[in-house]
Amino acid sequence: MKFSFSPEQEEFRAAVRRFLADQSPTKEVRRLMDTEAGWERKGWQAINSELGLCSVRIPESMGGHGFGFGEHCIVLEEMGGALLCAPYFASTVLGAGAILNGASAVQQQTLLPEIASGDTVATLAATEDNGRWDAAGTALTATKSGDTYRLNGHKSFVLDGHTADLIVVLARAPGSSGESGLSLFAVRGDATGLDRRPLASMDQTRKLARLGFDNVQAQLLGDEGAAAAPFARTMVEAAVCLSSEMVGGAARLREDALAYAMMRMQFGRPIASFQSMKHKQADMLLEVELAKSAAHFAAAALDEGDADVIATASLAKACASDTYLQTAIHAIQIHGGIGFTWDNDTHLWFKRAKSSEVLFGDANLHRERMMNHWAA
Repeated sequence: MKFSFSPEQEEFRAAVRRFLADQSPTKEVRRLMDTEAGWERKGWQAINSELGLCSVRIPESMGGHGFGFGEHCIVLEEMGGALLCAPYFASTVLGAGAILNGASAVQQQTLLPEIASGDTVATLAATEDNGRWDAAGTALTATKSGDTYRLNGHKSFVLDGHTADLIVVLARAPGSSGESGLSLFAVRGDATGLDRRPLASMDQTRKLARLGFDNVQAQLLGDEGAAAAPFARTMVEAAVCLSSEMVGGAARLREDALAYAMMRMQFGRPIASFQSMKHKQADMLLEVELAKSAAHFAAAALDEGDADVIATASLAKACASDTYLQTAIHAIQIHGGIGFTWDNDTHLWFKRAKSSEVLFGDANLHRERMMNHWAA
């Protein structure tokens, strides 16, 4: 197991950070989060034309770069720090991940090159109105008539679901329960009978949608009734990738809070020189570095096919959830009264911290999963 990044990986990180500094300043974040879509095609094309970031983890045979989760999570960590408003997580982690894990080789060759190039934005629709992040909460049904599948039901909390070009949908056969009868389907964003409505949420930088399926035609991905394991694998990968994004945001908050404390004068000297402030900054640094270590370890575990990756992913997600939110709270306290205002940028990361805390399950859920895995 490697606990440090190679010089090539660090150079890659620096290139991504420079690009995001130009493409995603807070002024641009504020502009995009006020739009219904939450992102623009022009900026999305720049992500792919200049650095090819959507193709990082997609195999070379399918139009990608063929890197592993280590490199993919570097990108996500930097995007979390920049608070990038784009469907990158939805398309490259959820949509592409579900296709890589559950689709046939022929379907992967058909669908993944367009996702790698950024021409197609994909997402995964799995969670429903009950808010469960596991397959047991799936009620949307798929019925077959001849060679055609039709979907009926609802999906909720779908990342960028109102703008995605391709939606991978988790559905079950009528009358089945638990993990039986679960299948993955591909639905075009403009399909007849598909109703897409944006959801109002606290975090305006990450758009969610509720999707209604009224006899929507869909393409079966992989084998019928065999989606339980691919979906579970996709959610493990999503937890690891989100952990990396969260530690990137937490690191940005800590750095900004420290910069403000060194600039803010009180009683004739910077507030960073006060002993209580030094203690708070030291606690923040320790928590962020521990969360980073957990996220990096989980990404390496995915790349190496570690047998305990389920527990490792839950450990990283629980640690990142607690750290990101607590760091955001400290950052607002350090900024004082101005930290609560709309004009200050701290609240943008605070809201992302809160939304990411519950996305794919909160820290309590992941600690329970971790204990269940070790108990088994």
